[in-house]
Amino acid sequence: MPARKDFQSSSRLKQIMADHFLELDRAAKQGSPKVAWCTSVGPAELLRGMGYLVYFPENHGALLGASRLATDLIPTANAMGYSPDICSYLTSDIGSYLKKVTPLTRAYGIESVPKPDVLVYNTNQCRDVKDWFTWYGREFDVPCIGVVTHREVGRVEEHHIGSIARQIRDLVPVLEEVSGRKLDMDRLKEAVKLSKKCTDLWKSVLDTAANVPSPLTFFDATIHMGPAVVARGTQVAVDYYEELLEELDERVSFGVAAVQGEHVRLYWEGMPIWGKLRNLSELFAGLKTCVAASTYCNSWIFEAMDPEEPFESMARAYLELFIARDEAYKEEYIKDRCEQFHLDGIVYHDAKTCPNNSNSRYGMPDRLSRELGIPALILNGDLNDLRCYSEEQATTNIEAFIEQIVEG
Repeated sequence: MPARKDFQSSSRLKQIMADHFLELDRAAKQGSPKVAWCTSVGPAELLRGMGYLVYFPENHGALLGASRLATDLIPTANAMGYSPDICSYLTSDIGSYLKKVTPLTRAYGIESVPKPDVLVYNTNQCRDVKDWFTWYGREFDVPCIGVVTHREVGRVEEHHIGSIARQIRDLVPVLEEVSGRKLDMDRLKEAVKLSKKCTDLWKSVLDTAANVPSPLTFFDATIHMGPAVVARGTQVAVDYYEELLEELDERVSFGVAAVQGEHVRLYWEGMPIWGKLRNLSELFAGLKTCVAASTYCNSWIFEAMDPEEPFESMARAYLELFIARDEAYKEEYIKDRCEQFHLDGIVYHDAKTCPNNSNSRYGMPDRLSRELGIPALILNGDLNDLRCYSEEQATTNIEAFIEQIVEG
């Protein structure tokens, strides 16, 4: 089995993630600074601009999946009425809270996730995040506020931006009351500026995979996107991606491949299967196949951020998110990525509990295969619930798919 090629930046990445959780743990215990829980594409820049430390439950959900704790925790949430068909980030995270189990204990010696002072959501990904946060709002008896966004958006219009920008502004009075401090516009603009720098660097990191051979894979990117998720809007994330990009550029200049002997290149559409990242990474590497690009990792590219128009640019950035767009936009987006990254096929992950991030159910694979002239594979699975995933069946399907591509 080919060895995984480690990144020199990995030690810095681990320290950033440790610092993030330990700082939140101290703040929750001391009561200062205030802690805001935020959905992954919620208004984190506003929260940082107002002096909050920001915790992302979806990131914790991914950790529950990657640590394979999720499948045992989901039934706890199911038993209190949350369907096994809804988001398994939600059910595993609530199950984790109820059973007082978290991977943060083993990783950092932290007893529990930080208690929130306020919860802030954005429904641009799904309604589930609102239901998820509302549950915690009742549990902790703290304000739960947010943005209800447009969905199935084709072209992003000014009226879309105006309505979202107003909703973000409307969050400010509650956030001021909870924090006890007024919004500092200079601090907000600084957070938006740093978020823009982070997003530009993260895009450059992902774009290095357009090189043949690619210096990183989708599986590498799901790990290295950590700072873009938990630290966007900070100098820490900017410094990290400058370091990582330098390492990747060096790999490109010396022709260093993430997958030795790369001869097939694929696109991954949909959520990762967190509990099987390593298995899948090694399976594809063994088949000399590089999964070079994905929708998921691109979800933390917010090119519209502009410190001179913080509210409007946040609104545009959150609206331009792939998951909130219509089918025609999504197809054009994937076609562009396939051409940019010189791809031979597309793997669609049909995640049982995440229909919003599964694009294989309404004919897209067939349409794109015809237009691009490349084959598609649909993998049935889930982001966190491994009861929905058959490793044996997935392995057989992937091996047959690669053989189909190689034989032309």
